Amino acid sequence: MKKYYEEFEAGQTRSTTGRTITEADIILHAGQTGDFFPHHMDEEWCKTQPFKRRIAHGTLIFSVAIGQTANEINEVSMTYGYDRLRFIRPVFIGDTLRTEVTIKSKNEHKRPEYGLVVEQVQTFNQHLELVMVCEHLLLVEKAK
Repeated sequence: MKKYYEEFEAGQTRSTTGRTITEADIILHAGQTGDFFPHHMDEEWCKTQPFKRRIAHGTLIFSVAIGQTANEINEVSMTYGYDRLRFIRPVFIGDTLRTEVTIKSKNEHKRPEYGLVVEQVQTFNQHLELVMVCEHLLLVEKAK
């Protein structure tokens, strides 16, 4: 698929299907990153903490959320980075996440053959509570 810079419009939205966070997700992510903090791994210790149970790594939630949005390959765009990443609420084992992407803005880029598209990425749990938000920056070719 090819979607050029000119074809993006502020306000366009798309939503993903759900993805339930499992204990296996947390264990695998801890192993991949080396983040074995008790907040993620120690159920008994967590019972003494404000949330009373283990929470998923923020970086796991970010990875899952962005992965949910990667359902189409646009041959003329590439990720330029992420800004304003925030973890709003904790995510627990058994929570089901859905992600919504809205085109926030379009800007010129220093390379005139490209434009910069900013997507607002919002991830919600099964209670429709916002758990994560960030801006995804896309470098997109202009139509020739």
